[in-house]
Amino acid sequence: MTHHPLSDSSTASGASAGAGVDVAEYGYKQEMKRGTGKFASFAVAFAFVSIATGIFTTYGAVLNSSGPAGIWTWPLVIVGQLMVALIFGSLAARIPVTGYSYQWMSRLANPVLGWIMGWISFTFLAIVVVAVDYTIASTVLPVLLGYEGNAGNAWFITSLVLAAQALLVAFSTKWTERVNNVAVTAELIGMVLLVVLLIVVGVVAKEVNFANLFSTGALPAENYFDFGTVTTVGPWMLGTLLGAFTIVGFESAANLAEETKDPARVVPRAMWQAVLASGILGFFFLLAITLLAGDPVALAESATPVADVINRVLGPVVGTALLVMVVVAIFACGMVILMTGVRLVWAMSRDGRFPGHVLWHKVSPRFGTPTAATGLMFALGELILALFAFQTDALFSLFAAATLLPAVIYASTVLLYIVKRKSLPPSKGFTLGKFEVPVIVLASVWLIFMLLIFRDASFINSWLYVAIMVAIGAVYLVFLLIRRGGPSGLAMPDLHSIDAELDADAQHTERTHRK
Repeated sequence: MTHHPLSDSSTASGASAGAGVDVAEYGYKQEMKRGTGKFASFAVAFAFVSIATGIFTTYGAVLNSSGPAGIWTWPLVIVGQLMVALIFGSLAARIPVTGYSYQWMSRLANPVLGWIMGWISFTFLAIVVVAVDYTIASTVLPVLLGYEGNAGNAWFITSLVLAAQALLVAFSTKWTERVNNVAVTAELIGMVLLVVLLIVVGVVAKEVNFANLFSTGALPAENYFDFGTVTTVGPWMLGTLLGAFTIVGFESAANLAEETKDPARVVPRAMWQAVLASGILGFFFLLAITLLAGDPVALAESATPVADVINRVLGPVVGTALLVMVVVAIFACGMVILMTGVRLVWAMSRDGRFPGHVLWHKVSPRFGTPTAATGLMFALGELILALFAFQTDALFSLFAAATLLPAVIYASTVLLYIVKRKSLPPSKGFTLGKFEVPVIVLASVWLIFMLLIFRDASFINSWLYVAIMVAIGAVYLVFLLIRRGGPSGLAMPDLHSIDAELDADAQHTERTHRK
């Protein structure tokens, strides 16, 4: 079959749920129902990205580190992340199974590197769900409900949010997707209305200030665009964290590949469309908020700057309605992240590679979900919350760590694609075609730039978290290699594996009948 560049060429035989994708080819049984369609797949990717979550979380930090002019880094991030999403889509079309980068690295490079990639992905998902849920308690609810936020009530509310998400993910994928679909629809419509209302009301009330778009806030304009030093980053570069924290997680659609109809075509499209839609809508929202920021220096001192602007410009009634929409969007974002983490734990446990895998690889016959893996992600989320919630700047520490980890994951996966692109398995749907080289170049330049940001001394806690989690993973990896007799013991399952398992099942059934 000939694939057109940057296309997802459909076939007439796509009526079957998997449309030619059989997990037995990769050594697995189909354990979960394929019920995720095109919009649901897009909704998963869009909800994880969640511009409402990202902007509410990081806008205040960017005002302090880069001033309002920091929002102009957003288009740069969108172009870079779109290139990354296209490369991820190309890989997802070739190996459409749950586990995304863990699977791709294990099968295209080697299982040891694949395990490391899976563990890093796990550490990212474990912390980012806490970072997102903490946003509800620390930056939205205090304004919405009119109380003073502090570390104690933020910890308590975030714990409850995590529990509610875990219950949904554990007991019904269908209802999880329904809640997410509604939330994403509300976010898409709500964010468009929010941007329009802010601009219209702001113009009528003569509150629009175009000077804010180019203001450096409390920061001196001199040396604003400096690259920085060995241990410091210039103000403008730090502004990229606004987009770098927000436009991540689009690959979550690939982690539901085994539950998606026609995943080799649907998943790649969902990823790049989520990045593009989030990028465009998010930039207009940033422009509106910045134009109406009033005094950006004073706004930077607020713990809830975006919510403050919405309430001041639109009034308490409309402002409250839109803030409720934001809470729903952030809840859906955290829920999708939790579900993505659960699927990764399950995928690694299915291969016998995750600590305690005997417990986490089982799919509940009643609910059709990995309930035990959900319990693990919930418990770990509560532990991370307890460790971070009472720090002086808990939100910055959480989102910084949740930005560093995907940068490592994306860079490693893009490097894998570059090294293996001449020997990749055939695509079952999406290809980059003649655009492959420019996409690779742009993605590589962007990721190098992104990783250089984390040399700043303010990310020491983020690096510490990564170091601790990597050390824990290294201990288990050594144990696993010793127990399995070296790297060869970590070989990925394939079609022969499932054939052998089916033969064993058949022999067991025959012996049972004889008895």
